[in-house]
Amino acid sequence: MSKTIISSAKAPAAIGTYSQAVRVGDTVYLSGQLGLDPATMQLVDGIDAQVIRVFENLKAVVDAAGGSLADVVKLNVYLTDLANFAKVNEAMATYFSEPFPARAAVGVAALPRGGLVEADGVMVLTQ
Repeated sequence: MSKTIISSAKAPAAIGTYSQAVRVGDTVYLSGQLGLDPATMQLVDGIDAQVIRVFENLKAVVDAAGGSLADVVKLNVYLTDLANFAKVNEAMATYFSEPFPARAAVGVAALPRGGLVEADGVMVLTQ
């Protein structure tokens, strides 16, 4: 099976040796997104803004793959402070609707670029 590389200028360019997303068959593997502004490649200020920016970045890549956030079946969220988990839930309620994707939330010591939150996921396209 072949793979297709997905990218969007509306999401931050990769800051390492990875693609924004890779499609294999009907499955799209979404790389982790930080709260980076795609225009400046700088982190937005504060946890609230970073959570929103993470979901906006994921949405941009999902859109570029020809899907929507409703097609995301698995989401992984990484936080440097799990006390901010409620903020992720609040944001998710505005970006996702039922049935919600499966999800894991992991507390980590640090994230690239000093980010406070990162999310990656898996999307399945049926078209």
